[in-house]
Amino acid sequence: MNVSPVFEILEGRLDAGLVLLADHATNIVPEPYGRLGLPDNAFGRHIAYDIGIEPLTRQLAARLGVPAVMSRFSRLLIDPNRGEDDPTIIMRISDGAIIPGNHPITPEEWQHRIATYHRPYHQAVSEVIASVAEASGKAPLVLSLHSYTPAWKGVPRPWHAAVLWDTDERAVRPLIDGLEASGDILVGDNEPYDGALKGDTMYRHCMITGIPHALLEVRQDLIADEADVTAWADRLAPIFERLNADPKLHEYQVHASRTGPYPIQPIAP
Repeated sequence: MNVSPVFEILEGRLDAGLVLLADHATNIVPEPYGRLGLPDNAFGRHIAYDIGIEPLTRQLAARLGVPAVMSRFSRLLIDPNRGEDDPTIIMRISDGAIIPGNHPITPEEWQHRIATYHRPYHQAVSEVIASVAEASGKAPLVLSLHSYTPAWKGVPRPWHAAVLWDTDERAVRPLIDGLEASGDILVGDNEPYDGALKGDTMYRHCMITGIPHALLEVRQDLIADEADVTAWADRLAPIFERLNADPKLHEYQVHASRTGPYPIQPIAP
């Protein structure tokens, strides 16, 4: 296990060919920032992190024996699942909550957070993916784990889980099929969000490089306690194993993005 103030790497078999990611694993805010001017209860909300994803990632990484990279800073400080030029990388208002520590913010502080938190996290992701590629001798399969609220602006979200993607559906279709096979859950296909987001984690580490991938969201009320997390780990582990055993999900193949042309210069890790 490799733990830094910015990320945590869960060790696993590099030659297994699978990498798990958790961009919004924790609600940690570094001490110099206090609570960003927010009350303590804000950090139990989805605006601070993806509820249930840290324990789910830990269970899945342990069961599958594969490495995982998790962030160790709240998305309220800076969002690792946004490109560096995305204006929402540091949110001033999130789901109705004004974040005093983010507004006003100087250009120097904006760049400091990118350099101190955002880039080191993505450097760790790049290094783990490269290590798995080298050890396995093939393209890794990358699966990113997130969670979402059961309702938004008073409207219930019926999906129990969702798979988000851009145009590379190689891992997406078997993941959706695997989730739907049990017959007891409704799976969103690019719902409640669209998975095409320029500069996000899947874009910079997988779309540009041609690595097979998928982003899985689980509804937060379904992984709210240890028993629920274990039940979802039971559900997901065999599906992830089957995906990882498919040779077609270990080939490099670049797909055009719905967000537009890729940058001429690669995005720095």
